[in-house]
Amino acid sequence: MCHTAFLGLALAATAACAAETEEGFVSLFDGKTLEGWQGDTEGYVVEPGREGILVCKKGGHIFTTKEYSDFILRFEFRLEPNSNNGVGIRTPLGVNPAYQGMEIQILDNTGSRYQNLKPYQFHGSIYGVVPAKRGFLKPVGQWNCEEIYCRGSHVRVTLNGHVIVDADISKIEEPMDGRPHPGLKRTKGYIGFLGHGSRVEFRNIRIKELKGNGR
Repeated sequence: MCHTAFLGLALAATAACAAETEEGFVSLFDGKTLEGWQGDTEGYVVEPGREGILVCKKGGHIFTTKEYSDFILRFEFRLEPNSNNGVGIRTPLGVNPAYQGMEIQILDNTGSRYQNLKPYQFHGSIYGVVPAKRGFLKPVGQWNCEEIYCRGSHVRVTLNGHVIVDADISKIEEPMDGRPHPGLKRTKGYIGFLGHGSRVEFRNIRIKELKGNGR
């Protein structure tokens, strides 16, 4: 694909992600610094000349400095071959978020390292618990739009306009991986990006807290 065509696709995807007026949403990333985040803040950077993009450069875990209960989280991400990250939700600090909280997978399913994945390990899955529908990730190198809706026991993940997870976690009696997941019962915690030693880029990270009947 020529550079002009690739740029056109990228601009179209950005417009689609940012087209609506997002009443009630606030930014979690100022585009320049890690203000408002804690944890492995040395592993995530804003590269010179690329303001607005948060880059995990083989980093570990970073978390918001504020806890959240019910919310809609929206962001864009771009993968490289074999990229592996995750979004921690309702997690405490100093624990394994995939079990003591919940981890929504961010993964290059097509990567050579990931040819033998379990169903609950594919992109968008609630790790170890709920498998995501497949086939909606854009090719490596393109920006993807994702929304994570979390209200009570209802968790929904939407990728590029397609719902890939829609689960009532209160009805899960036995996680798919056979391991304890006490985080499924948590009602509040931190939001984090969970690096696993590979590069992933993020931008337009924003959140809306849900109160009352909400959406």
